[in-house]
Amino acid sequence: MTDKTQSIHGQWSSRFAFILAATGSAVGLGNIWKFPYITGENGGGAFVMVYLLCVAALGIPIMIAEIMLGRRGRQSPINTMQSLSKEAGADPRWHYLGWCGMIAGFLILAYYSVIAGWSMAYIVKDFFGGFINSNADEIQRLFENLMASPLQQIFWHTVFMIITMQLVMRGVQNGLEKAVRFLMPALFVILILLVAYAMSSGAYDQGMTFLFNPDFSKIDADAVLTAMGHAFFTLSLGMGAIMVYGSYLPSHVSIAKTTFFIAGADTIVALLAGIAIFPLVFANNLEAAAGPGLIFQTLPLAFGHMTGGWLFGLLFFILLFFAALSSSISLIEPAVAWLVENKNIERHQACVWAGSACWALGIGVVFSFNIWSDLKFFDKNLFELLDYLTANLMLPLGGMAIAIFAGWMMKQSHAEQELEIPAKGFQAWQFLIKYVSPAAVFLVSLHVVGVL
Repeated sequence: MTDKTQSIHGQWSSRFAFILAATGSAVGLGNIWKFPYITGENGGGAFVMVYLLCVAALGIPIMIAEIMLGRRGRQSPINTMQSLSKEAGADPRWHYLGWCGMIAGFLILAYYSVIAGWSMAYIVKDFFGGFINSNADEIQRLFENLMASPLQQIFWHTVFMIITMQLVMRGVQNGLEKAVRFLMPALFVILILLVAYAMSSGAYDQGMTFLFNPDFSKIDADAVLTAMGHAFFTLSLGMGAIMVYGSYLPSHVSIAKTTFFIAGADTIVALLAGIAIFPLVFANNLEAAAGPGLIFQTLPLAFGHMTGGWLFGLLFFILLFFAALSSSISLIEPAVAWLVENKNIERHQACVWAGSACWALGIGVVFSFNIWSDLKFFDKNLFELLDYLTANLMLPLGGMAIAIFAGWMMKQSHAEQELEIPAKGFQAWQFLIKYVSPAAVFLVSLHVVGVL
């Protein structure tokens, strides 16, 4: 195994293609749906500062490590960790890190697809004027009716999964790459249009104050945990997606430079989403800390009563759908790659098996909002459980394991060979990946289990 090998699945045609794909993986529902509402729940500007610190100190170093491991191994995350642990003379059980990442991505997609289905349902509702002049009770009833209808949710969840698997089925360059070459530019254009629209809402200054004026009295250990978990969630770390995308990266591309670009683009999208959303919330005297319903209950009310709201509401939910799709194809790719490598089946067959299993689990998520709503696991329904397990446990712990392997297990000469960065830059990365990232994740994990 050398850095000159190529994955059997193919590789990205260029550095730009990889940047688009990895940014597409990172930019998803986490940026457009989740970031605004967790910012609202945790006090605004202070939370944004903690989140940016988590991205810089934890996210970027671990993303560099995950891409490096992927390119070094040139296989699915499970087989990559198996090969790299053997190359490093480390315990072969490190391949469970690959399993953890693949399973995390699979679990995330199971509920991700359901939420993406909501965005598709809302595209149709907005197109036919479903939000125009509606009051808060009507908007809430519309959302509650969607939640209470297994058939509606299953239909849109199924449509979204079919679209996702059709794209993944086409392979690296003809499927994944072609999809992100369209989705990412379209996503940025729509987001800029929405920001321009928000600037004319009459509450732009209030939105900016909320988003960027820090109030550290709102920050506690739970807020830090949320910020760190979201940094992993939004950068697609610890779920196998970035590792498998890294395995398709040409050997001449700079991993470090590319990572900074991806993390920067992802952060800009999250902030732009906040800039687009909060002025609309305040202009309509709505609640910024509305939780997950911020996107599907609060914003439709705002769009329904604003000049041009029909068009910009439609653009917003198309944006949400594009963001979800660019991430969903990366979430299932590790499982598809593993099936192709280990089960001796064609890619289209692997897509059918992996997609069907994920779709079936998604049905359980749909039911957790209605007929199984009383079924609780540790006081959480299935959707809440999967979200908590992945964002707050599996992704941070997977990221910590990636950091430990890259910093302590992997031979330094191999890391230097892959990264090809100046000595001082390599030393700074190595310090963060060896000491800062694992320690920070470990301390927050102790808080999760109630030790701290």
